[in-house]
Amino acid sequence: MNISSTPIETLFVKVQDYSNTTLELYRLKAIQKSADVASSLILRLAVFMVVALSVVIINIGIAIWIGQLLGNSSYGFFIIGGFYALIAIILHGYRHSFLKHPISNVIIAQMLKQKGS
Repeated sequence: MNISSTPIETLFVKVQDYSNTTLELYRLKAIQKSADVASSLILRLAVFMVVALSVVIINIGIAIWIGQLLGNSSYGFFIIGGFYALIAIILHGYRHSFLKHPISNVIIAQMLKQKGS
């Protein structure tokens, strides 16, 4: 039993195959972009954690040093704590321009980055 197909049926099958292939290509590109963004964010988080740990250790040393200069080690910790409280207040006031927009721009740039770039 030989079933011959008409040109319309053949065209319909080819269009269906093309659409399935295109959909699969978009799915794979989305997976690749997601993986790129996730790996970039994880790398940045790892670097941030190392820098943060270094800053904490340096701040402990500075607090002890200031405390020795002032005659009471707790004064050094209060001064360092007050300094970071001041920075936190400033960052809270400017959080959109200092934090939200730059982070959003990095994520958008990573998502739009071409493979060859």
